[in-house]
Amino acid sequence: MPNPNDLSPAETIALWADKIRDLSAAGLNYSENIYDKTRYEEIQQLAIEMLAFATEQPIESITPLKETFFSRMSPVVAGAAAVINKEGKILLMRRSDNQLWVMPGGQMEVGESPAEAVVRETLEETGIRCTAKALSGVYDSRLWDKGRNQHVYKFTFLCEPVTEKSETPSHSNETLEIGWFDENKLPDNLYNGHVKRINDAFQVWKGNGQAYFD
Repeated sequence: MPNPNDLSPAETIALWADKIRDLSAAGLNYSENIYDKTRYEEIQQLAIEMLAFATEQPIESITPLKETFFSRMSPVVAGAAAVINKEGKILLMRRSDNQLWVMPGGQMEVGESPAEAVVRETLEETGIRCTAKALSGVYDSRLWDKGRNQHVYKFTFLCEPVTEKSETPSHSNETLEIGWFDENKLPDNLYNGHVKRINDAFQVWKGNGQAYFD
C-alpha cells in the first residue's frame, strides 16, 4: 500500500492548507464571537494563499472557492461507478481535461446517497443509465491520487448497466469518448489512480472479494 506520508513538498503544503481550511470552516460555523469569526476568516485566507502557492495558481483563481469548497468542515466526498456488463466489460470514459481513461464519477452533492451520486454522474458524463449493486471500495486520495490538492474520500460502486445504448450526456463537455473494455484489455492511457479501483471492482463482480477500504 502507498504511504500517505510519501508526498512531495507541494503536496504536503496543499494538505496543510486543506487541514487549515477544515479548521477555519468549523470555526466560522460554530463561533458566535465576532472577533473569533474575524480570526477564522484570516486563517481561511491563509489557507487560500497556501493552496495557491502549492499549486502555482493565482490567488484569484482559488478565491471563488471560498463560498463552496472552503466553507466545508470535512474532506471532500466523491465517487466512481464501475459499470460492468454481463460480458465482463467495464464502462470507461476519456476525460477532456487530461485525455486519460477513467471510470465515470465525481463529487457527491447534498441530498443524495453515495450510490445515487455515482449513478447520476455516470448518466451525466456518459449517457449510460445504471444501477448500483455493491460497494467495491472506499479510497483515500492521499494514497491513490498523487497530485490531488485536497483530501478526498472516494467511494467506488459496482454497477450494472440498465442499457448499453448511450443517451446524450448532459455534461458532454467533460468526456471525449466512452468505451467498454475487457478486464485484461484496458486502455494504455488509463488514469493510474483507477487501476486498483477497477481491479477491486472486478473481484467483487466475480464474487471473490469484499469491499476494500483504507
